Amino acid sequence: MIIIPARFASTRFPGKILAPIDGIPMVIATAKRVEHLDDVAIAADTAEVVALAQSYGFKAILTSKEHQSGTDRINEAASKLSLPSDEIIVNVQADEPFIEESVVQHVIQRAEQTKALITSACKPIDLSHVKDPNLVKVILDADDQAIYFSRSAIPYDREGGFEGYFGHLGIYAFRKEALETFCTLPYAPIEHIEKLEQLRALYHGYKIAMVKVHSQSFGIDTPEDLERALRFFNRS
Repeated sequence: MIIIPARFASTRFPGKILAPIDGIPMVIATAKRVEHLDDVAIAADTAEVVALAQSYGFKAILTSKEHQSGTDRINEAASKLSLPSDEIIVNVQADEPFIEESVVQHVIQRAEQTKALITSACKPIDLSHVKDPNLVKVILDADDQAIYFSRSAIPYDREGGFEGYFGHLGIYAFRKEALETFCTLPYAPIEHIEKLEQLRALYHGYKIAMVKVHSQSFGIDTPEDLERALRFFNRS
């Protein structure tokens, strides 16, 4: 099942999940992008967003406003949906209205094949984006499992000429029992330092399986991001 965490509040872009994309709210546009891949549910923190999702024919679950992350929100939704322990649950962010179906499909396929706690995705990025702290970088081991995620440029290119950087895409897949495990782990110091919750899994010794993809999509954190996305995808 695909669960989209939909938190209405946003510091940099209040109410962004309702910003229009092709005339429909962003969270609905995101859901429509992936609805052919699996069952889709929207985990919202307001009754208004639940009603909106249902009006478009999507399953919706009202969740607590107190959750600190989208992962905690989808964990509550998965529990309320009484999903089986081996169900693969994919967390697709509500602010990814241009996410490609193929990216989500690759993550699902990798999740089906791995015993890692989490499955996620990354894409090659060019050097002009490496120093952007809003674009999270990841380095992989020989089995395409994550070694570390950072807002800094990793690995550090001491001698120059390295071009093999990967940017992390904020899509995650868990089996339900793994999702429950992750949400019970203590917070990790590196998680707080980088403000990246996936580092909690690495800190406690769990694996994150990665799949390399090609994607033009990007998350929308500010009104400027939305304007840039609409121009880029010729939707303005």
